[in-house]
Amino acid sequence: MEENLETVTALIDTAIAFAVQYGFQILGALVVLVIGLKVAGFFGRKVSTLCELRGIDITLSRFIGNVVKILLVGVVIIVTLGNFGITIAPLIALAGASAFGATMALQGPLSNYGAGLSIILTRPFVVGNTINVQGVSGVVEEITLAQTVLLGEDGERITVPNKEVVGQVIVNSREKRVVQTKIQVSADQDPKRVIALIRDAVRTIPDLQGDPGPLVGIHDFAYGGIVIGIRFWVPSEKYFATRYAVNQVVYSALEEAGIKLTLPQGGSVALSSLSADDDTPGHQEPIA
Repeated sequence: MEENLETVTALIDTAIAFAVQYGFQILGALVVLVIGLKVAGFFGRKVSTLCELRGIDITLSRFIGNVVKILLVGVVIIVTLGNFGITIAPLIALAGASAFGATMALQGPLSNYGAGLSIILTRPFVVGNTINVQGVSGVVEEITLAQTVLLGEDGERITVPNKEVVGQVIVNSREKRVVQTKIQVSADQDPKRVIALIRDAVRTIPDLQGDPGPLVGIHDFAYGGIVIGIRFWVPSEKYFATRYAVNQVVYSALEEAGIKLTLPQGGSVALSSLSADDDTPGHQEPIA
């Protein structure tokens, strides 16, 4: 019992001596670390805000702010370790070796980060653009180093790994998408009258009253009829809603005027009965 008591007393004495000798040094290092982290975060946010005020893209602004924050945090850590009397040269060598091993083990995730850095620096698209890549389409909501998040028309979030974006064909239609509609009327109809009816009908859609306006004209000539083309630009978040509204007003205008839509063979057909997978007039093709 006495030996155990002496051991505990010796440990307490050692702890007290260590606290007296190094206590203020440890406390000072912790204070420097906490204040340094706060200052690094503050400057990172300030740099990001300043870049946004200068008109730099929000994604690139946040990236620059984070780089500044990481550099300042590195400086703070080096200063803190120096206060403890720890040299950083061995730590740098260990970090290099660890980074090499992690790179080999995490090639997939790290390739996403490399691709994300490429997207942020080259900026093939920015937040708010509408893009089509790898068969998916949506408004760019967020760009991070690992992934790009798209927002679909129905509110769904589409997450695309950045390595699936870089090196692919990207269709960027900015804030709007272009839709092309082709309908065929019989050859005995006056194309000027048909074009005027369609143009007046399309102009009643509120989302199509901006610039550029809808285009209506003779798209092509087919056996037994004239193909009328309609091109219009719709807000990305209202793509299908506006497209269907245009279909309805065009069909109603032509029906009221007694104008029938025709197939290449010459038979009359309603616009709504044409197959979406068919390449005959009446099929709508999104250009972007």
